[in-house]
Amino acid sequence: MMRAVVAALMLSVPVLCWAGDAPRLGQEALLEKMSVADQVVLLDVRTPKEYSEGFIPGAINIPHDELEARIAELDGARGKEIVVYCRSGRRSDIALDLLQKAGFEKVYHLEGDYLGWTEAKRPVGK
Repeated sequence: MMRAVVAALMLSVPVLCWAGDAPRLGQEALLEKMSVADQVVLLDVRTPKEYSEGFIPGAINIPHDELEARIAELDGARGKEIVVYCRSGRRSDIALDLLQKAGFEKVYHLEGDYLGWTEAKRPVGK
């Protein structure tokens, strides 16, 4: 009897989609997408200081703590794939959650974030 009650309660609880559930995009896949113009929007959600010290070429910088207020800047990218990265992953998850709540559907988390990118000796802009 108790199992039935618990099961019924679990079915009535809405399922939340967390950014941790956003698909990850590998670095090689990103490089391929970057080779085709306008296929992907690369979003760096680190601070402007971190961005100025190095970024993935083509990335736009909107810090994760400003994204909600600046989300309209990405309206033109609604039909495109948006790949988000930060230094190590925590801020990317926050940003991906905001993007998903704002109705962006094609959002991806860059596997390894910026640390992984630089460790793999991938191209960096300054």
